Amino acid sequence: MTLWHGRFSSEPSVELWEFTESLTFDKTLALDDITGSKAHLAGLERVGVLLPEEAATLHGALSLVEAEFLDSKFVFNERDEDIHTAIERRVTELAGDVGAKLHTARSRNDQVATDLKIFTRRELKIVAERILGLQQLLLDLSREAHDAYLPGYTHMQKAQPVLFGHHLMAHGWALARDFDRILATISRLNICPLGAGALGGSTVAIDPKFTSDLLGFRAPFENSLDAVSDRDFVAEALFDLALVGVHLSRIGEEIVLWSTEEFGFIRLSDSYSTGSSMLPQKKNPDIAELARGKTGRLIGHLAGFLATLKGLPLSYNRDLQEDKEPLFDALKQTTRSLLAVKGMLATASFDFSRMRKAADSPYLCAIDLAEFLVKQGHPFRKAHAIIGGIVRDSIERHVQMQELVEAHPLLGIEAARLLEPGESVRRRVTAGGSGIEAVALQRERYSEQLQQDQKRLDLIN
Repeated sequence: MTLWHGRFSSEPSVELWEFTESLTFDKTLALDDITGSKAHLAGLERVGVLLPEEAATLHGALSLVEAEFLDSKFVFNERDEDIHTAIERRVTELAGDVGAKLHTARSRNDQVATDLKIFTRRELKIVAERILGLQQLLLDLSREAHDAYLPGYTHMQKAQPVLFGHHLMAHGWALARDFDRILATISRLNICPLGAGALGGSTVAIDPKFTSDLLGFRAPFENSLDAVSDRDFVAEALFDLALVGVHLSRIGEEIVLWSTEEFGFIRLSDSYSTGSSMLPQKKNPDIAELARGKTGRLIGHLAGFLATLKGLPLSYNRDLQEDKEPLFDALKQTTRSLLAVKGMLATASFDFSRMRKAADSPYLCAIDLAEFLVKQGHPFRKAHAIIGGIVRDSIERHVQMQELVEAHPLLGIEAARLLEPGESVRRRVTAGGSGIEAVALQRERYSEQLQQDQKRLDLIN
C-alpha cells in the first residue's frame, strides 16, 4: 500500500514502480530518517497532537526499528516505495494505529530534505577530518625532508630548484581551501526544512524552531517553498568534493611521474602498489592513477546534477530524487581517495639525492644570475637578455655554463658561485617562497592553521 493510495482506484503499474523507486539507494538515509522522525514526534507531542503515551509508543517503535537497521535485521517489504515508507510501515506494525499519526503535519518533501541535510552535514564533516589528516601528513613529510630540494616545474619543464617541503605544503594549502569550503557549505546547509510540509506548511501549529533545535540545526527555514526545493547544498557539496578530487588528482599525477624510472624521486610501498597480470617486473601506482581517474567521475556528478536543477519550477519535483546517487557516490569516492592517498604517501620513501641531482643543473639558476645583475644596477629586461644569451651559447657551443659566467665581464667568479649545487635554494629570501628560513616560517603558520581548523571542526555538531 502506498502513502497516496486513497486518491487512486488502481495499483501502480510495474513500469511506474520500477522506474520511480528509490529504496535501492535512499535506504542509506535510514538512521537519519529515524532521527528526523523522533524530533518530529517530539514536536507533535509538544503541541498536543500526540498524547504522551502515544509519543512514548512511537518513540519506542522507532528505537526498535533503529536497532533492526543497526543489527542488519530490518526486513524490507516488496511494496516499500522508499526508505520513508518502509520505516513508517514498520513503525505502524510495531505501534499499531498510533503509527498512522507519525506523519501528521509532515510531507516526504520536508522529510527527505531534512534527512539529506543531516546526512550531508555528518558526511562532509568526515571528509573535512580526513582532509586535515592528509594535511598533517604533508606537514610531517615536509619536516622530515629538511633541506632536500628538487626541480620546480612550469609547463612541465624544469624551472627553479625548490625545497621539497615547500612543494609538499603547496598541496597542503590547496587542501586547506578545500577544508574551508566544506565548512562553509556545512554552515549554509545547516537550516532545517522540517515543518515546511509538502510546500506551504500546515494548519497544525507545530513549531519548526523546536525541531530545528532538537536536530542541531542553526535555524529553521524562512520560506517553505524554498525549504522543500532547495538542493543548493547538494550542488555545493558536489563542487567541494570535485575540487578535492582535482587536488588529489594533481598529487596523483606527480606520484605517477615521480615513481617512474625516468624520475625516480619516490618508491611506493608494496602494500600501496599493484603488479601486472603479465609483466613480472611491474610495480604500478594504481592509487595515484585512480585519484586522477575518479576525479572525472566527481566532475560528472556535479555537471549532471546542475543540469537536473536548472529547469525546475518551485517547489518540489520528483527530479530531485536524482540528488542522492551522485552525492552518495561522491562522498564515498572522496573519502576513500583521501585515505588511500594518505596511506600511499605515508608508506613511501623519497630519494632526496635523486631529487637534488635533477635540480642541480646550472640552467635552473639562470634567474639568480639575472637578479645578480639587477642588484648591480642593470634593468631586469637587459639582465634577462644577457643571461638568456649565455644559456643559448652554452647549449649551442656545448660549453659549461660556469665557464661562460666566469668569463663574462658583468658576472665573473662571484656570479659563478651562484651555480653551485643548493646555492639557489639557500639564497631565496622572499616571504612565502622556497628559501630555507621562509619555509620554516611557513611550516609554523601552516601548523597553526591546522590547529585552528581542527578547533573549527570540533565546534560542528
